[in-house]
Amino acid sequence: MVERSLQEPTLLLLTALADAPRHGYALIQEVAAISDGRVRLRTGTLYGALERLLGQGLIRVASEEVVDGRARRTYALTDPGREVLAAEAERLQAVAVEAKRRLTAGHTAPRPRLGGAH
Repeated sequence: MVERSLQEPTLLLLTALADAPRHGYALIQEVAAISDGRVRLRTGTLYGALERLLGQGLIRVASEEVVDGRARRTYALTDPGREVLAAEAERLQAVAVEAKRRLTAGHTAPRPRLGGAH
């Protein structure tokens, strides 16, 4: 299991698999869509991350088929992967709530000026 916060590409990959299994190219497209185009995974980066997530037991190979003479794997989130994603979503939400609270608290009243104007 993962004990520290997730790197953004990992978070986005797990998020992309949360609602349906997907193959590599579909994952690249989903990550770009989820991140509003900010994160564009290269093929080598994607497959390295998928192998790492497979090794950690956070995802699994849901199916394999041959399409146009090439093997295509479809990946799915595992129960531990779902738990890690849910915990990270909770952590991020708590941080966002605290950031908003502090931003609001910092602007509720004007701060007194030191020394005063004469």
